[in-house]
Order: sequence, then structure tokens, then C-alpha cells
Amino acid sequence: MSWLPRDCHAHTTFSDGTLTVAELVEHVRARGVLPSVADHLSGDVAYALKDVSEVTEYLEELEQYDVARGGEFCWHDSLWRVLPPDVDRRFTHLIGSLHGVFLPGTDQVVHAFRPMPAGLTPATYMDVHLENAERFALEMPVDILAHPTLVPMSLRKVPAEELWSEAHEERLVEALHRAGIAFELSTRYPPHERIVRRAVATGVRLSLGSDGHTAKQVGDIAAPLAMARAVGVRDEDLYDPIVHGRRHPAR
Repeated sequence: MSWLPRDCHAHTTFSDGTLTVAELVEHVRARGVLPSVADHLSGDVAYALKDVSEVTEYLEELEQYDVARGGEFCWHDSLWRVLPPDVDRRFTHLIGSLHGVFLPGTDQVVHAFRPMPAGLTPATYMDVHLENAERFALEMPVDILAHPTLVPMSLRKVPAEELWSEAHEERLVEALHRAGIAFELSTRYPPHERIVRRAVATGVRLSLGSDGHTAKQVGDIAAPLAMARAVGVRDEDLYDPIVHGRRHPAR
């Protein structure tokens, strides 16, 4: 059977991947997976498509192949806010990520891949993270939250079940449920099982993603699929934009 990770972050040479679209398709299909491409679309990611003209060129390339056409937008970046409706409609699905969160009442961003500001404690950061996640769910017209438990690098040393309180988990999954946004099970940044079970119990749909950048990584969804099955989710209930559609098909 072919598995369809419609949110698979299988990056091409448009941003930080190592494969052309044709090469990506070949490697992903060899795994028995139907290919999906979701490159970084952000003015604040070093290797990304940074404006509408580059996004349009990206879509023109993807439309030559039998792939799901996705894109990963950063919550803290403005590109998703200025995407014209005619461009938006060419995507099969959109993905949002909390690569950066705003400190309350400021434009200062705490980045997931940069050092945290001095004096910001893990507990305070998590409060800020959840405030941003709730705003993300209300405002961002995406179908999937990428790697939902991604936090700054210095916090990844803390066991996830300790960093994420049950109250934090409840706030995140309730926000996603209200908005109808899927929770990604990522190969690159796997979530802890407790929050996955909470998402399923709350009625949040799960989505599979390899977040692959190389031939070895793209389409590798074995671990996310195993997690979904372990928490009792049927394969046919995993998010698929062809089946389940877009939340905002025409902005």
C-alpha cells in the first residue's frame, strides 16, 4: 500500500534540500509513499523562498509533477499575510510553523534555532509559546501545524513531558481543534506520546511528515505512522488534503 504524507516536508533545491523535484519523486515513490513537497516559504529563513514571485516560480515547477503542492510558512514572518488569493489557490495544502514566537507586547522574536534571550526562563518561554500558538490557530490560514512541540535548542535537553505541562498540552490541542488544524507527527522532530494521545482524544486530526531534506530522509514516515497506529488512529483518518480539503480554499 502507498502511504500519503500530504504534509511531508520533502524539501527541494528551491530552499534547503539536496534534490530536484524529479529526484524527490523518484526516492519517495521508491519507499511506497506518494510524494508531497512543502518547502520553506519565509523571509526569515536563510534557505527559503522569500517573496511572492519566488513562490509563484516554485508552484510552476511543482505543477509539472504528480505531487501534493504544499508550503511551510513561519508564523512570525509576514509572507503568508501577503500571499495573493490566486497564488494561494494553487496549493493543495498549507503548513504553518512556530519557528519564532513574539514576546508579549513587543516585536521581539524568540527563534527556535537561535539562543534564547538572557533571563527568559523555560516556564516563561512556554507561556509565551502557548500564547503564540493560540494566536497562530486563530489567525493563520493553514491546514497543518508543523512539528508542534518544537522549542528553542536549549530547551530540547529538557524531557518533553517535563517541559510541556498537561495544561500546556491542553491549550495547544484545544486551539488546533477549534481551528480545524492538523497536528503533525514529524520524523525529524517527533512529539512525545502523551501530547499525541491528548490531541487524538480531543479530536485533532493527525498528519504525517518526514521533514526530509536528503535522499535518505524524504518520504521516511515509518516512525510517524507507527506512532499514529500506536495511539489507535486508522490510516484512512490521517490528514489528506485530497480527501479532507483545505480550511481556507480561497482567501
